Amino acid sequence: MTLTGLYVPLITPFDGSGAVAVDALTTLAFDALDVGAAGVVALGTTGEPAALSDEEQSVVLDVLAEVCRERGARLLVGANSVAAVRALGERPEVTAALSLVPPFLRPGSAGVLAHFAHLAEESPVPLVVYHVPYRTGQQLDADDLRRLAGVPGVLGVKYATGGIDADTVDLLADIPPGFAVLGGEDPLLSPLLALGAHGAIAASAQVAAAEFVRLVSHWQAGDVVRGRSLGHRLAGLSTALFAGPNPTVIKAVLHARGRIPTPAVRLPLLPADQDATRRALRHLDGLASEPA
Repeated sequence: MTLTGLYVPLITPFDGSGAVAVDALTTLAFDALDVGAAGVVALGTTGEPAALSDEEQSVVLDVLAEVCRERGARLLVGANSVAAVRALGERPEVTAALSLVPPFLRPGSAGVLAHFAHLAEESPVPLVVYHVPYRTGQQLDADDLRRLAGVPGVLGVKYATGGIDADTVDLLADIPPGFAVLGGEDPLLSPLLALGAHGAIAASAQVAAAEFVRLVSHWQAGDVVRGRSLGHRLAGLSTALFAGPNPTVIKAVLHARGRIPTPAVRLPLLPADQDATRRALRHLDGLASEPA
């Protein structure tokens, strides 16, 4: 199984009482899948999992598992520990765990490889490695990622390195068979797809899912002209959506569009700046006014 297409890491919307807004979460998931997303991500960093109780996390998983079961879609779940990945075995809807490269410790590439080999041995579901070195502090080069691709049970990588460099070009020029490279840096999705990425895990897509689905489709079809044009517009939108800590601006935009009951986030996050929200809404309005 090679993961391709668009995967939308969903926010966790809250209602006026501060509880998980189940109906809004359900609608966000259906909206993404009904315009062509291959799947959704539950309890990724965009979903603020560290701020959710165990009961709330279970509610989110119940909702998204049901939606994916109904639509026959793939479900990725953020899970970083042995206990967390083992628990996913109780949920047959789960396609894979999205597991972060161990943060802060900087164990070196050999330590990262050993970590994922152990995690994969213990996990009842395959793993997608989340590589985001400017947050974890751990760099991995193209050869390191190819070695990770050789670990049984590792399906791919969410590639969010903050830029496109020689290692990016090296990896995408020679991707191991069956190993999915999914762009995870929203403003850079178009060039990553142009270089050969299989798809994307894009938080920005829950604001404009149909357009991101088209972006992936254009590049997969080799439609350079439309892929480049749409990619530039979506990069501007994504940059605006990430002007504040994720998912603060995304939630503010979804609330302004009437898609979630409140824009609330939980500490340590604070609500989005109003100017940042207005800029993101202008980008979204501009995207809607241009031809597909």
